[in-house]
Amino acid sequence: MDERWIIHCDCNSFYASVELLGHPELRQKPVAVCGDPASRHGIILAKNEPAKALGVKTAETIWQAQRKCPDLVLLEPHRQRYVHYYKVINEIYCRFTDRVEPFSIDESWLDVSGSWQLFAQSPKDLADRLRAQVRQATGLTISAGVSFNKVFAKLGSDYKKPDATTLITRENFKDILWPLPAREMLFVGRSAAEKLAGMGISTIGQLAAADEKALAAALGKLGHTLSRYARGLDEEPVRLWGEKEPVKSVGSGRTFPRDLVTAAEVRSALWALSDEVAARLRGHGLWAGAVQITLRDASLKTITRQKRLALSTHLARDIARAAWELAEANWREGSPVRMLTVTAQGITDQPAAVQQSFWEDAPRPDPRREKLERSLDAIRGRYGKGAIGAGSVLKKELGLGRLAVEERPEQDEDDQRAKGPL
Repeated sequence: MDERWIIHCDCNSFYASVELLGHPELRQKPVAVCGDPASRHGIILAKNEPAKALGVKTAETIWQAQRKCPDLVLLEPHRQRYVHYYKVINEIYCRFTDRVEPFSIDESWLDVSGSWQLFAQSPKDLADRLRAQVRQATGLTISAGVSFNKVFAKLGSDYKKPDATTLITRENFKDILWPLPAREMLFVGRSAAEKLAGMGISTIGQLAAADEKALAAALGKLGHTLSRYARGLDEEPVRLWGEKEPVKSVGSGRTFPRDLVTAAEVRSALWALSDEVAARLRGHGLWAGAVQITLRDASLKTITRQKRLALSTHLARDIARAAWELAEANWREGSPVRMLTVTAQGITDQPAAVQQSFWEDAPRPDPRREKLERSLDAIRGRYGKGAIGAGSVLKKELGLGRLAVEERPEQDEDDQRAKGPL
């Protein structure tokens, strides 16, 4: 069987690098892209290398970053620019293979197993060619990892930055990757890293040598996955360009102009977010089997809770009811709430059946409610999202009348490793 060759390409400090294209005089200064402090989106979305060297971290507050780096230059984000360069860069990748799978707006995997010979002397040479073409076409730099599977290619692009290529083969991966901290492994977030540390596992090599059953007992399915990944047994294919991954969750989050402190305010916010999530589910012809809320307080402490639904749904009323039940059980009225997210999980393309009971009536769909919410979809589709909504939401000064999903920071470090495929 011919060897697979996967290249993972990662744009270096993407948001910050795109913004610096218009500010070349700032390239050697510490720069961060951040949300609007006036609307309380005051977190670091991305930073350049000089800022990173001074300890500035993605997703920390602006005041925390400025305490480390008083001379930090702050730039506002321009999402349309990032989308433009995402398209330009991936169009370059598609010249070399039809198997190009984005991992996020600034990262993609390329399977060049059947095409590298047409363009270069080796897969590594092709990665270098990709780096040169992206730099020439956009002024941006990328780091590339070249390996025999997706996970090791991703670890390779992280291994040496910025603007570098790392080759990881079956012969050298133990020498290069096994000494790395276990938290560097894809999908190992803070929680998983803590559990691994409790098992005495601090490196990827120790993770590879650990008993797989013990890992599964501690981490569930993730334990099996991490064991295979650490041993180089990832066989996940790279999807064709444009091939969509099944939707696993649909969420909407908001940081509010002021803290929410009353039950009425939290319920209104949960309703608005649930309405947004439900509309997106219906738009894609999907149903949710579970609901999750994420709540962040004024000190930036975050909790996440979830529950299964008795009947799958794509109605705002059902999602909001479940979200409020979770909030009621995990939040005390009067405690300030800075941010809320509602996420639909357990996604299916058909309404899921429920277990019938001898003792009580099973939950049933509500066709009248379905008709009402689809009518709202039609009105918003014609006149805009803010054309119609619940009075309890629109009359409150919470920034919910025209709900928009908050700008997400570049996910790097622990958050990057813990996230799933796009």
